[in-house]
Amino acid sequence: MRNMKKILSLLLILLLIFSLVACRGTDVVKDDDGVVEISGEDEKEERPYEGTVLEVSVAYGGAENSFAQFTEETGIEIEWVSMSTGAKLSQLQAEEGETTTDVWFGGGVDSYINAIKLGYLHQYKSPGYANIDDKYIDPEGYYGALAIVPHGIIINDDLITELGLDVPETWQDLTDPQYRGEITMADPSISGGQYAIHSGLIQAMGEEDAWKFWEAIDKNVGFYGQSGGEPAQKVAEGEFAIGLTAITGGTFGLTETAPVTPVFLDKVPWIPAPIAIFENSKNKDAAKAFVDWYVSDHGQSILKDADARIMANRNVEPPEDLAAILDMDKLIDFDLIKMGSDRESTLARWAEITGE
Repeated sequence: MRNMKKILSLLLILLLIFSLVACRGTDVVKDDDGVVEISGEDEKEERPYEGTVLEVSVAYGGAENSFAQFTEETGIEIEWVSMSTGAKLSQLQAEEGETTTDVWFGGGVDSYINAIKLGYLHQYKSPGYANIDDKYIDPEGYYGALAIVPHGIIINDDLITELGLDVPETWQDLTDPQYRGEITMADPSISGGQYAIHSGLIQAMGEEDAWKFWEAIDKNVGFYGQSGGEPAQKVAEGEFAIGLTAITGGTFGLTETAPVTPVFLDKVPWIPAPIAIFENSKNKDAAKAFVDWYVSDHGQSILKDADARIMANRNVEPPEDLAAILDMDKLIDFDLIKMGSDRESTLARWAEITGE
């Protein structure tokens, strides 16, 4: 009878073990003393890259507000630095691509296109790209798109009134001498967003008319910023009446604390805010999980909450404030490949105008 009880007890223990295995998808291991252990492989499968640290170069205002949620869900830690894409491209060239950075997040697509030519980016076509229009992503998979970033101006309402200036309605209006010294914009050799305005208007206006326009604009600019976000900040602080800028949720955020208004003019330059993995990354699998998360419906919604933009994923509704003032028909017909291939010659011509 005693032996029978031992057998029944053993059977009950084994039944319990295999029930746990079935529920948890775990492995049963017997050590040297015959003690049965259960290893929780299910958690490893759900968070396979937990503890990995990704280095991310960010040129996307507000993106950092989404990183905590990503880490909470995946266990992947993020170390990030804010850097314009033009500056990052220069750094990459100086390093000959030997960067420790894993992921490029946002900014000017022209720098990504040039980085492709130099062999700095890794090919990866995320399954999430299926919900993104082909014109926003690289056909070979070197970069995807996080959002669509339209560009216009931001005006300081108090300064416009105080100085007796007209509110511009077209890009050509900005060449009027009444605005001399009252316009600020970023340096297009540093800011991918500002280069997008340059390239977009050159494509929309034609070379001859566009360069006359930019020569006239240079006469009215009082300050060239070192990042795409700097002009909007200086307008909000009352240093200038008008700033050339990307218009995003962050731009609308300035309206809550400063007398400023974002304005789209007669033509709307735009760029996709890209995402890419660096070829030199030592954490490519975790970087792919990062890209997948940020282009998914879920990740895109969280990123939109972090900074309201028109998300690249067509399943995510555009932010109401932005949709209310943007006429999508005014988006220019933008050749992104030409934008990237013309970068060097365009910036050289611009340097001649500004004397730099």
